[in-house]
Amino acid sequence: MRNELTKPGRKFAYTQIALITVITLVVSLITYFIWGFESAKSAALGGAIGILPNILFAYKAFKFAGARASKQVVESFFSGVKLKMALMALLLGLTIKYVVISPLAFFSMFCLVMALPIITPFIIKQQR
Repeated sequence: MRNELTKPGRKFAYTQIALITVITLVVSLITYFIWGFESAKSAALGGAIGILPNILFAYKAFKFAGARASKQVVESFFSGVKLKMALMALLLGLTIKYVVISPLAFFSMFCLVMALPIITPFIIKQQR
């Protein structure tokens, strides 16, 4: 059962993730035309490694809401953060070990995706 109190936060989180995904695709496409396929692939992978754990976190963080569920809210939030960090570390490790990447493009996009959630609330106007 979905809690009505979580709808605005969940909607904002998924809108933010969608915007970050679009930015990642656009920057990867620009990278393809300037530096080629290898750099574009690396940029797309760096973006995906930042985006996928955020989707998991958004799902976990907005699972519960309300005063009666305050303990569940805190536990869900912290378990979401733990899963996000673990998944991100796993994906980074596997990519660096098994995929041939262009480090500059990969880490530039990864850092951009990590910084975008600070900026996107100013781009997306949350409806109340």
